[in-house]
Amino acid sequence: MKAWDAIIIGGGHNGLVNACYLQRAGLDVLVVEKNDWVGGAATSRELTPGFLYSNCSYVCSLFRPEIMRDLELPRFGLQVISYEGGAVFTRDGDYLANYRDHDAHRREFARFSKRDAEAYDRYARDVTRQCRFIQPLLMRTAPDPTSLKPRDLGELLYLGKKFAGLSAEEMALTLRFWTMSISEFLDEYFETDVIKANFALSGIIGTALGPMSPGTAYVLLHHYMGEVDGSVGAWGYARGGMGAVTKALAASFKASGGTIRTGAEVDHVLVNRGKAKGVVLAGGEEIYGKLVVSNADVKRTFLKLVEEKELPDIFLRRVKNFKIRGSSGKVNIALDSLPEFPALPKDSPVYRGDMHFTDSMERMERAYDDWKAGRWSADPFLDMVIPTTLDPTMAPPGKHFMSCFVQYAPPKVNGRDWTNADRDGFAESVIAQIAEYSPGFRDRIVHMEVRTPREIEAEVGLTEGNIFQGELTFDQLLFNRPVPGYAQYRSPLGGLYMCGSSTHPGGGVMGAPGRNAAAEILRDLAKSTSHMSPAHDVI
Repeated sequence: MKAWDAIIIGGGHNGLVNACYLQRAGLDVLVVEKNDWVGGAATSRELTPGFLYSNCSYVCSLFRPEIMRDLELPRFGLQVISYEGGAVFTRDGDYLANYRDHDAHRREFARFSKRDAEAYDRYARDVTRQCRFIQPLLMRTAPDPTSLKPRDLGELLYLGKKFAGLSAEEMALTLRFWTMSISEFLDEYFETDVIKANFALSGIIGTALGPMSPGTAYVLLHHYMGEVDGSVGAWGYARGGMGAVTKALAASFKASGGTIRTGAEVDHVLVNRGKAKGVVLAGGEEIYGKLVVSNADVKRTFLKLVEEKELPDIFLRRVKNFKIRGSSGKVNIALDSLPEFPALPKDSPVYRGDMHFTDSMERMERAYDDWKAGRWSADPFLDMVIPTTLDPTMAPPGKHFMSCFVQYAPPKVNGRDWTNADRDGFAESVIAQIAEYSPGFRDRIVHMEVRTPREIEAEVGLTEGNIFQGELTFDQLLFNRPVPGYAQYRSPLGGLYMCGSSTHPGGGVMGAPGRNAAAEILRDLAKSTSHMSPAHDVI
């Protein structure tokens, strides 16, 4: 019976990135995916005729350009189109615009506060300094601080040199930044509520924390480290929806000789004498492999796919304590025409970016209060985009697709499972907020797809619907991600590796966990990694 060189569990973007690199190194690789399509959370599907939805992830920026280049993704159809603007609507009928041009951005801030316009340059400089410190670490394996191996000592020395290269003031600011709330951080620069709310959104997206929770300043940084066409911090749309990313990855993988099996849900990992030997599918079929790589989150991998008796007690305890708390949902909407927002000038570039309705930190924190009480936010925070303003391939002529990322939505409602009635109430809170700023919005709706944490976990396999496969808090970063002692993509079982977003450097459609895991696997196999580009400095 055939034994594959590597079996990848899950055809999400990190699993496909990992598979591509291993296949290009000469391994014979099989990807098994439970759904009838690949992509995980980065998918595009037509759920109503003519409209293509980005079902879960919806915008592109974090995906590493080194990976795009290595795997030749543009050759396989990947094209990313930059945002042209954005806006935060205020309750008094005004709006704060975001523009790609730095000077235009400053002038817009000056409409609300000349002091804040002046502070913007200082804010951008300080955030860039933090990005410059952390960004090179994204494409490096986190060191084990308890190890005396030369590579770990070398990585610790690299970290030490980077930190020692900062001034005393910069050291203090860096340590504060990593542990403070996004609210406290923004208070040091800005005085205007709507301007602070505009920046705070990046500190809470996908996180079961509010803007006043310690640690959310780093989450903002995580979202700022991407780029589109060399423009650092820019966001954009993948032409054809986010499924275009994984479609290109799958095409690159197959072009290298790799094999993908869809409709192949893994029931458990085959283990013999402390070593992974393959997987058993839900139907009972056994597939053998010399090594197994799980793209599932750490809890799903070790609490569902591996028997507890095969794992050390302390490892199991730490996996169970790993924080994966669902906090968000998604509403995808097909529209028969472009919605009108009376606050905006006609044909404004802000339509061609992300729009928000939460204009103060207090409203954002109160939305989080609802989550803590076990219910979805009555006044939710929405990250709303209309990709068809820049990518007409996603809808029929004159029609539009709208994507609404929603915070907050708990994994359970008042301690019980979500019901369809709960889901409908959650959707209504979203539609009602948009309709408040866009007259006639309800009449434009052709079709809706509503995803609470229940739907996200059931289809995509993300525990509790957590989009990062684990929160990006300081205690779950670098050599603590996912648990101490196992931050280098390996596991207590020989031949079983991790490559999902539960591992360093974390979530988002980034590809770095999959790429970094491939590098470690190839080192264990004593195979060349010369086809893998090192991280480049972009700031």
